Amino acid sequence: MPDAHPIRRRLLLAGTAGAAATVVLPSTGRAASLVHPVIDSCADWNARPPARTIGVLRTNPNKIVIHHTVTANTDDLSRGQAHAHARRVQNLHMDGNGWSDTGYHFVVSRGGWITEGRHHSLATLTTGTGLVLGAHTAGGRQNFEAIAISNEGSYHAGATPPDLQWGSLTLLCAHVCARYGIPPTEIYGHRDFNSTQCPGVFHALLPRLRTEVATTLAEATTPRPLSTAPDTSPADDTPQRGTLVHRRPDDG
Repeated sequence: MPDAHPIRRRLLLAGTAGAAATVVLPSTGRAASLVHPVIDSCADWNARPPARTIGVLRTNPNKIVIHHTVTANTDDLSRGQAHAHARRVQNLHMDGNGWSDTGYHFVVSRGGWITEGRHHSLATLTTGTGLVLGAHTAGGRQNFEAIAISNEGSYHAGATPPDLQWGSLTLLCAHVCARYGIPPTEIYGHRDFNSTQCPGVFHALLPRLRTEVATTLAEATTPRPLSTAPDTSPADDTPQRGTLVHRRPDDG
């Protein structure tokens, strides 16, 4: 049965309708209007409370670091699976690694669902000020400087991220770049800073990711005429003209 309220992510052009946040792109100085991606909070997926106080820095992040979770490449693309996976990652990081909470700021499921990882990450992203101190890259420095986005699955040689996951990752990165004024060139992989195979094949895809994030941001600054004809399309089914839409599967 189709979802009664399809979940979509939209990048709206400046001047179109929507609950959008206006930001200035660092490369152009032009205003862009980005609708927030759909991100399920820690409360949404029933996260455990942190074991210790989570530090929130006053400084903003200057880069994004991409990871993979090295979990099963499931065919379950549902929201429920994304939430269950978020809980497994948190349990591993807290009980196995002894950390205070999930190490990553956000996790993108194979079905394209985005979940908040470390508590308070969504709040700081929404305001575009401050950075939650992470636990995602050994050595410490990047935990003070970077937003960590991990991808559900094991992406060793031969594995390919599903289109839904890739689309959500691209739009989340674009949103993070816009909120914090981070250039798309400042998107890296975990192995750029540590001796690790993480993020697997995503590392070879980083040039494509940077390009697609830059294109997504550029779309927000390119004026396009909107139709003045009456909208007779079904509610929540057909996007407005002038929008980029990424659809996810029905919540199974």
